Amino acid sequence: MSDEGLSRRQYLTTVGGATVALSVAGCSGNGGGNSQTIVAGTAPGFPPFEMKEGGDLVGFDIDLLEAVVEQTDYSFEGWEEFEFDSLIPALTNDNIDVIAAGMTINDERDETIDFTDPYYSSDQAIVVRGDGSFSPGSLSDLSDRPIGAQKGTTGEGVVQDELIGDEITENQYNAYDSYVLAIQDLENGNVDAVMIDVPVANTFAANRPVEVAFTYETGERFGFGVRTDDDARQTALNEGLSAVQENGTYDELAQKWFGE
Repeated sequence: MSDEGLSRRQYLTTVGGATVALSVAGCSGNGGGNSQTIVAGTAPGFPPFEMKEGGDLVGFDIDLLEAVVEQTDYSFEGWEEFEFDSLIPALTNDNIDVIAAGMTINDERDETIDFTDPYYSSDQAIVVRGDGSFSPGSLSDLSDRPIGAQKGTTGEGVVQDELIGDEITENQYNAYDSYVLAIQDLENGNVDAVMIDVPVANTFAANRPVEVAFTYETGERFGFGVRTDDDARQTALNEGLSAVQENGTYDELAQKWFGE
């Protein structure tokens, strides 16, 4: 993951170098509930960013957001769990204040919500069974194969934009509520490949009988999602991101969860 690490540091240098003139002291958000609190939403099943271990919610996003909020004047009030494609509605309906779920910043989402500065960068990986004979090296090699991805993700976007209609039929695409389910279906032979973010693919490959066949470059950037009218929380979180990068917390968490 050295390439991702370099890209990550590029983005964090930008974040760390930005100065925030507005103090978060006394700021009030526009969401429901206490204006000085933050309730976060996530979608477990995306290791190592967010997952359940022994019933506990853990992962890089979990640790990072909590560390970021500690650097602000907001009080962190806990986590709510959703399916990935339900996170944006939960945010816009004021059920949560922040999305922390390895969510890629893109134009379509940016029409509905805003994002913090990026905190991680990634590409897509194509994962196959480790003991299988299928070893694709490009998207064209996926022709006429059943392919899986998680609903609402960049991986699904790549499948829909680059594969369906050209390489595979609509019926050959399998959409899942989580990547855990997608990988299980891959292991069981119901799909031949799964499109998934590189660090998540590497985590599955280290713990399950699957492997990364090749990487498809997308240049994604992950950000925390906030409401479009919630400038106060957005500013506070950006300031917190800068702080955890500067004080070494970010690198400690990256080492813990990615071995970077």
